[in-house]
Amino acid sequence: MKRLLGFSLACIATLVNAQGETTSKKPDLPLWELGLAAGTLSQQAYPGSDEQVNRAAVLPYVVYRGKVLRADDDGAGLRAVRTERFELDVSFAGSLSSGSKALKAREGMPPLRSLVEFGPVGRWYLNGRESTDRITFELPLRGVFEASDLRRHRGMSLEPELGLERRSRTGWSYGVSAGLLWGDRRLGATYYAVTPAQALPDRPAYVARAGQVAWRLKSGVSYPVTSDLRVFAFGRLDSVAGAANRNSPLVRQTTGASVAVGMIYTLKRSAALAGD
Repeated sequence: MKRLLGFSLACIATLVNAQGETTSKKPDLPLWELGLAAGTLSQQAYPGSDEQVNRAAVLPYVVYRGKVLRADDDGAGLRAVRTERFELDVSFAGSLSSGSKALKAREGMPPLRSLVEFGPVGRWYLNGRESTDRITFELPLRGVFEASDLRRHRGMSLEPELGLERRSRTGWSYGVSAGLLWGDRRLGATYYAVTPAQALPDRPAYVARAGQVAWRLKSGVSYPVTSDLRVFAFGRLDSVAGAANRNSPLVRQTTGASVAVGMIYTLKRSAALAGD
C-alpha cells in the first residue's frame, strides 16, 4: 500500500515538476536528483463511486535524465524514440485500494485492490518541445495489474489526453489536460460487474462491458519556494456521463474528484549535466 501511494505521489510530483521545467533546456539540468516527496492524497475510490480513499506519506523522490533510461518530467522508462515533436516512452499510472474501509456500494463483495498500470505511450509535442506554452497529445496503452500480485491481470486501458503546460516569469507553473479513459471488458468488470451471487435487492446482477470508463479533466500548479523546495497541488475530475457501464448499480454518482497537495525537497544533485 505504501509503495503504491509513493508511486501515486511520485507520479503527481513528477507531473507538476514537469511544469517547472517546460522552458528549460535539458543540457542545463543535472543528470540526477535525489530528494523527498511528501503529500496527502484524496482519491475517488473508482470512477462513479460516491466514496473517497485518503492517504498521506513521505517517500523518496528520484529524477534521472539519461539519454536512454529516463525518470524525469516527461515520464519514466526506456526512451525508444525522441524527436523535437514526438517521443515513444513508457507510461505509468496507479490507483489505491480502499484499505480497511468497506465501500458501501460493494458491501459483501471482494474489495478493490490497489492497481498499477504500465505500458507504451506515444507523446506528440504539437507546438515544439521547448515552447513556452507547450501543447502535448499523449496516447498511452497500459496493462492493469494488482499491485500486490502482478500476475493478476485486471485489463487494458487506453487514455488519449490533450494537455497544456506553462511556466510564468514569477515562477508559478501550471498544467491542464483533458482526456478520455477507455477499458476492455476485464477492466470494466473489475470496477462494475456484479455476479448473481453478489446481487442484493438494491444491487442487481450486472455484466460489465468494454468501452469508455470516464472523461477526465486534470490540473496542477507548483511554485519553487527555494532552489531546493517546490510545493504543488493537483486535482482531477472524473465523469462517467455516457460511459459504457453507467448503468451498473455500483455507479453511485456521475462526477467525482481526486486532489493532492504536497512538496518536493531536493537533497542532492549531480555535478554532471544531462545530455539531450
